[in-house]
Amino acid sequence: MTWIPADADISGSNITSAMTELGLPDFNSLYQWSIRERAAFWKFTIERLGIRFAKSPTQILDTSHGPANPDWLSGARMNIVESCWQSDSQDHAIVFDGTDSGPGVISYGELQSLTHRVANGLRNYGLQPGDSVAVFMPMTAESVAIYLGIITAGCVVVSIADSFSAEQLGVRLRVGNARLVFTVQSVNRGGKQIPIYDRVVDAAAPPVVLLDEDSCEDGGLRSEDVTWKEWLAEDDSDQTVYMTPESAVNVLFSSGTTGDPKAIPWDHTTPIKAAADGYYHHDIHPGDVVAWPTNLGWMMGPWLVMAALINRGTIALFHGSPLDRAFGQFVQQVGVNMLGVVPSLVRHWRQSGCMAEFDWSAIRAFSSTGECSNADDMQFLSDLAGNKPIIEYCGGTEIGGGYITSSVVQPNEPGLFSTPALGSELVILDEQNCEASIGELFLVPPAMGLSRNLLARDHDEVYYEGSPAGPRGEVLRRHGDQFESLDNGFFRALGRADDTMNLGGIKVGAAEIERVVSIVEGVKEVAAIAVAPAGGGPSRLVLCVAMESGKTADSKQIQEQMQQKIKQNLNPLFKIDDVFVLQALPRTASNKVIRRQLRSSYEANS
Repeated sequence: MTWIPADADISGSNITSAMTELGLPDFNSLYQWSIRERAAFWKFTIERLGIRFAKSPTQILDTSHGPANPDWLSGARMNIVESCWQSDSQDHAIVFDGTDSGPGVISYGELQSLTHRVANGLRNYGLQPGDSVAVFMPMTAESVAIYLGIITAGCVVVSIADSFSAEQLGVRLRVGNARLVFTVQSVNRGGKQIPIYDRVVDAAAPPVVLLDEDSCEDGGLRSEDVTWKEWLAEDDSDQTVYMTPESAVNVLFSSGTTGDPKAIPWDHTTPIKAAADGYYHHDIHPGDVVAWPTNLGWMMGPWLVMAALINRGTIALFHGSPLDRAFGQFVQQVGVNMLGVVPSLVRHWRQSGCMAEFDWSAIRAFSSTGECSNADDMQFLSDLAGNKPIIEYCGGTEIGGGYITSSVVQPNEPGLFSTPALGSELVILDEQNCEASIGELFLVPPAMGLSRNLLARDHDEVYYEGSPAGPRGEVLRRHGDQFESLDNGFFRALGRADDTMNLGGIKVGAAEIERVVSIVEGVKEVAAIAVAPAGGGPSRLVLCVAMESGKTADSKQIQEQMQQKIKQNLNPLFKIDDVFVLQALPRTASNKVIRRQLRSSYEANS
């Protein structure tokens, strides 16, 4: 069922406010202006967001080195965290669960003070601007202050999701060159205490600041490690370090088509993209409560921090599992206005019925990202809040937000996208590299937020080498998603065009999974594929296996063994849906696995 915006939805939106100021008649005019006059659009957006500078830029956009290598905000000096402090000090910056008397609150003034204490603690420790500091812990009020404090001190956050194994943690600490790690002893998941600090030790991590110091009353820390209480500076004076716009603020990890993760640096301009998407497409207003179950190790964690705070909203943090009814109670209690989800989560809510009893009428919009959506699941989600729009949101860590999305001023169809993001231009090409309604989607640079370098990888090789020219000769940037442009103006996501997949909202390379599971005894070769369920929606992970000569295949036993390998050596959140046994994997003449043929064979035998 299509959601049609009411007059009040349109007139009260940030998009309409922008159109009125610019004298533009409709959304399409705004979008076309945003890609035709890119420098003017981002100058206008920076002013709308109230982005602060120690020294103003002399030029918004310089493409003298080509559209793939733009310079943004030339001549500026800034620290993006300063733009997070535009609200009154008494306004709510964070609301969180877990207190005996109900949700807790941290004001903007309190968050700013704690942020400065973290920044000063880093200086006292001897760290210098440009040094890297890892965060490997759940998303809490303290981790938000740590994140902001690291950037305030001119250092670089190496954010790592706390679900990763010790091996994968070690890889990310090494690639990110972290000199210090913030972590916790353990986390409670599903009523079980999951050790975190032990994994840090097993990863041979650099010195640690441990936040839950009460768990260390009997000792147990390495000699080089220290508790949060001992480490945190008392001084909360503002000693913000100003940097050039292209200076790194955060290293995030995303999967590519090889066995190693891509290390993607965000700079001081990337959060501007996140905040712009929050302002225009998610319609975040001052005082709005924004919730998105996530972690600082996934891009939606930093996105949530920057998009909410720069837009003078309130971050809602729930420390338990979003799968349970307690999460629904929290959303109701704190009056969430914009709730972000991944489609797998919505499917669970629909199947379990756990959210049916709650009053979510305060929600003005949902947002869904990370996986392909199922229309029926999304309609169910919309109905949970009395028929509210769902902002489908597709992008990536290397984009700082989304390139295709929806808005509250356009009709909204469950599971579909209504527009490219403002400031982002794209084309869909078929296998002959001709513009088409179905095919691989490419981005047309420049756009603020697009990554400009990678750690330990060649950025141009990953995103530009071998990409075709656009239909008008444009330089195109590869991203790897397949899309369909529908006759009614909407867009549908069709999954990945490369060897990566989205599982439970997490992007992972097939090669990463294959490396971990290929060591199971008797397995000759294995290929991981993502299979779309009938009716669309979140992908299922299927492992296609060929056995060594003379070895018998018990698919159930193989699945259990491979799942254990994934849990131990990669990430327990990646669940194998099925194992498909073949005599041999189909390959091209150059020995590349033909995954399309594997999907067809599996679907034909299912």
